[in-house]
Amino acid sequence: MKPEENKFADVPLRVKTWIYIILVFVMGISYPLAMKLFVSWISLQCFFEFLRLFKINSNHRISSLFLGAAQFFLLYFFTIENYFIYSSILSLVVLLYFLILKTSLKQLYGVFTALLVCLFAFPHLSFIREPVSGLNSIIFVVVVTELNDVFQYLMGKFFGKHKITPAISPNKTMEGFIGGVFLTVILSNILGFFLLKTDILVNTILGTILGISGFFGDVFMSYLKRKANVKDTGTLLPGHGGLLDRMDSLIFNAPIFFWILSLLVKN
Repeated sequence: MKPEENKFADVPLRVKTWIYIILVFVMGISYPLAMKLFVSWISLQCFFEFLRLFKINSNHRISSLFLGAAQFFLLYFFTIENYFIYSSILSLVVLLYFLILKTSLKQLYGVFTALLVCLFAFPHLSFIREPVSGLNSIIFVVVVTELNDVFQYLMGKFFGKHKITPAISPNKTMEGFIGGVFLTVILSNILGFFLLKTDILVNTILGTILGISGFFGDVFMSYLKRKANVKDTGTLLPGHGGLLDRMDSLIFNAPIFFWILSLLVKN
């Protein structure tokens, strides 16, 4: 067990990295075209980390560059409906490529998972940014999601005693989860009032759903890392690991928020 005084030893490094993350995020969401480039880069980097995570025998950089460039093309030229049609075709092409390379069935499962995350989950960030109110919406979902991570991390550090997923992510606790979701609901109400102009009921529902689904996105990636016997998906973000380690909570939150937002707009 680590000494009590070292419990927060990694916090300064994590905060320093957060400053860089925020700067890149601000530039990425500044304009719809920048958002498409930003999302394509996220998918490129995350696909690269997935390939290394599952130990895929291929040129990781070329495969990832191809995926990122293809995704930008699809995001730029096609509507949401057509994007999903053509990204499905792209996924089949990529799977066929790795099948030709005689990739094992387990690794093909890894590639399939990577494609679902990179081509179908993360692009929802770009779709959220598209409408006139999209800037407020993307700020809301990303800030709420990422601070939910921070809240659960800090609540777990301060009050965590009861492990919630010991076999998958030993550091996660019931106290951290509950405390994090509670603070996320409060944050959702504050940001929702100013950014989304939604009422307290909608903001509370959004905060609860994003807090819980964000947790499961984190656990999902922890499960994959546990199966691969690695601690982090990369070293891109000091104190955090790889980009996937920082983006994992958005795997579920981005699609869920997009479709909830679509329903709210219709109603």
